[in-house]
Amino acid sequence: MPLQIKKAICPQCGAPLDPNERNPICEYCGTKLIINDYDTFFNMPQETAQRYSAAYRATLEEQPNNAEMNLAAAMCYLRLHLYDLAGRAFERAMEGDMNNAETYFYAAVALLKGQRPFLAGRPAILKIEEYVNAALMIRPKGIYYYFLSYVKYDFYFNKHLRTSPTYQEALQAALRAGLTTREVQQLYATIGTAKPACL
Repeated sequence: MPLQIKKAICPQCGAPLDPNERNPICEYCGTKLIINDYDTFFNMPQETAQRYSAAYRATLEEQPNNAEMNLAAAMCYLRLHLYDLAGRAFERAMEGDMNNAETYFYAAVALLKGQRPFLAGRPAILKIEEYVNAALMIRPKGIYYYFLSYVKYDFYFNKHLRTSPTYQEALQAALRAGLTTREVQQLYATIGTAKPACL
């Protein structure tokens, strides 16, 4: 469904975009308005991410419940380490599209707020597990299992609490599902914590 918006501007050059297009592209600089994959934002300079953030906020003023735009904004906020804003935007994106595994996964990552799971409260950990399990039901991806393993290790194992699956079982599932080194490096850079030696 197209973005039914009255106005949209290019995050790069500020030119007006055609609001009737499905995924508006700037005719002047070729920039896409909606970027909803985190890989793109991860490699984006902070100042560029801030420009995208401003463009998304302007568009969401007219369409606050647009799932696609909320996901794009959430990814941008996550890149900027604005975890509370990211969490709210991910939730609105989930309400509009319950079948996007990436939305659930990155919502779980945002819940850590740049800290180790060990420092999170039990309600946050339970919500993280709920989101990761939802992502895994949609698409069993290696990095999802790995993030679950990290949470199980840092929160449960380090606090001597029982959990199922264990962090070791989740790690084995991650390896079987095709986990890559790049995904792991990107995850820890996003969270802002060090990788445990055992993972």
